Amino acid sequence: MNICEILCREFQLRVPQCENVLRLIDEGNTIPFIARYRKEQTGSLDDQVLREIYERLQYLRNLEKRRAEIENALREQNNLTQEIMQKLDAAVTMTELEDIYRPFRPKRRTRATIAKEKGLEPLAMLLMMQNQKTGSAEEMATPFVNLQIGVADVQEALQGARDILSEQISDDADARKALRSLVMRTGLLESRKSADEDSVYSMYYEFSQEVRTIPAHRVLAINRGEREEFLKVDIHVSDDACVDVLRKAFVREGSVTTDQVRLTVEDAWERLLKPSIEREIRNDLTDRANASAIQVFGKNLHQLLMAPPVKGRVTLGVDPGFRTGCKLAVVDENGKVLATGVGHFTLPGQEAAKARARKDIVEMCRKHGVTAIAIGNGTASREAEQFIASLLPELPQGTAYMIVSEAGASVYSASKLAAQEFPQYDVSLRSAVSIARRMQDPLAELVKIDPKAIGVGQYQHDLKEKELEEALDGVVEGCVNSVGVEVSTASPSLLAHVAGIGPALAKNIVAYREENGITSRAQLKKVPKLGPKAFEQCAGFLRVRDSKNVLDATAVHPESYDTAKALLETLGYQIDDVKNQKLTDLQKRVEQRGLKALARDLNAGEPTLADIIRELQKPGRDPRDDLPKPILRTDVLDIKDLTPGMELMGTVRNVIDFGAFVDIGVHQDGLVHISRMSTRFIRHPSEVLKVGDVVKVWVIDVDVKKQRIGLSMLPPKAI
Repeated sequence: MNICEILCREFQLRVPQCENVLRLIDEGNTIPFIARYRKEQTGSLDDQVLREIYERLQYLRNLEKRRAEIENALREQNNLTQEIMQKLDAAVTMTELEDIYRPFRPKRRTRATIAKEKGLEPLAMLLMMQNQKTGSAEEMATPFVNLQIGVADVQEALQGARDILSEQISDDADARKALRSLVMRTGLLESRKSADEDSVYSMYYEFSQEVRTIPAHRVLAINRGEREEFLKVDIHVSDDACVDVLRKAFVREGSVTTDQVRLTVEDAWERLLKPSIEREIRNDLTDRANASAIQVFGKNLHQLLMAPPVKGRVTLGVDPGFRTGCKLAVVDENGKVLATGVGHFTLPGQEAAKARARKDIVEMCRKHGVTAIAIGNGTASREAEQFIASLLPELPQGTAYMIVSEAGASVYSASKLAAQEFPQYDVSLRSAVSIARRMQDPLAELVKIDPKAIGVGQYQHDLKEKELEEALDGVVEGCVNSVGVEVSTASPSLLAHVAGIGPALAKNIVAYREENGITSRAQLKKVPKLGPKAFEQCAGFLRVRDSKNVLDATAVHPESYDTAKALLETLGYQIDDVKNQKLTDLQKRVEQRGLKALARDLNAGEPTLADIIRELQKPGRDPRDDLPKPILRTDVLDIKDLTPGMELMGTVRNVIDFGAFVDIGVHQDGLVHISRMSTRFIRHPSEVLKVGDVVKVWVIDVDVKKQRIGLSMLPPKAI
């Protein structure tokens, strides 16, 4: 199997391009580094495609490893024939390989092995040959009757022979492949109620859908209902159609043993193949649903991490609560804690406590110049929002608030990392600080939290943990490196996700920074255990804002500094013009000379040169600045205020298979069903929406008792 050839075909790559990608991966380069700084070699493939290539490469290499293991095992058993070798070479999936090896795999004691021990295998072969036209199967079985070895009569001999053949048929790779294909095309996944009590799975109590069309979220929901013993689940398929597949493959008419083989294929299907194929199909559906859910989780996490920061505002973080009060934390524009406190203003009554809280919060905000307030969306959020909104007229002009997802805040505040960062504060106050900071810079704060605790997926606890973790780690790594990290202020958690660094080196960088300061990228080479390879991988993603070399504050890699300086000189600029932002006509001068000509004269690749030009125009540009700004509110809505037809602006909080949840300023997010997202047909909500999008929606229906809000992105007349 030529792995490069397969990857070229599947990803529409040129052979040299594919070979370069594989070489760069095998040399230990990170995906962000390859995507950003090796564009000439990869043909400018983005990091998402490179990760898909990497994952497929790992699968194909594992496939080759397993192929070799099976070949060696068959060779040791003296079972490796030319025909089997050809089948192994032609197999393109793990399932096909295992099907080929199945007849030779060591088995537990079965009816077939017991029959073989009784010496009935020759009889089984005679029956399967189906070439005898005279006599009878009973006459053929008579010589195998032997009381001493447990074959009492002719019928027992025939039964044992059929058991041997049933197992052989169930192990046949071609038969299994044909049956799997049939069940996938025609099978129905059915679920029914298995317990008397009601449950959240009631919609699946009498449920049936084609295997080939059932969406991922339903597979995961049914699996969970079955695991919690509320549902019984199976796959319904036509037994006659499946047995007919086996008859065509194994039954030859006209022999005295034909009826025996016909009985055998019926037994092989019902007793062995049917339960086995059903398990395989269920596993396959689960694997596909798992992959789909992880993909949705990854997309949502990416959008959440890349949400635009609320920059340049002193922020009050509010962690709502009832009995213990609301925890308060004021942080400056850079996230440094200025003040903390507790306010009791969410319980009914307690007017004296509310008056004190009002006085304390107003004084705190005025003293520190608070202009933004982040309110956690957990318990007592609604009451906290109403109280804070009532304070706004007394706060500095322009002060506004935003409801911020608390997901993972409690996990972070109780972690060892939070204890190291804020040893002087208790757990609840750390949570208030986290809420304030995640509004100021979602990426810098959320990287401190296990991605699975952020809660932007569906059925995440049912997914394969290792696969989910790897996928989400890749998303975090991609986001951190696309934004870049200011090395002089970044936390160890943020640095750990920079290409080539990791947790250990991140701690070394912070320790070195605290002792010596970091005033240039070149100084990073002095950090203990940060060698040439790690420096090559990470340098372009680390920013040193106060460096004497202005290029240290950009995404230009140190290996391209000479090219950047030569470009500036060629176009008539000085290096200081970058710092002083005097490159307003840079693009015009580039167009006059021509990018291709400049690349040739400077002996540089066109993609790399184009990236350098973009960086020089906007040094250290944050890609999040180009996104719609988050909605800061100055009023408050109640679910009782909503009426059908009302038009509102909202922020997408979560995108799932059947729709999206949108924050419209009410404590409860509203659901936009996939059917109410677009006038055109869409397969998945992510084709239309992503987490963090600011969208116009219309209220369709409101259920105050169940706290459910139905929304539409289509005007009422279009529904």
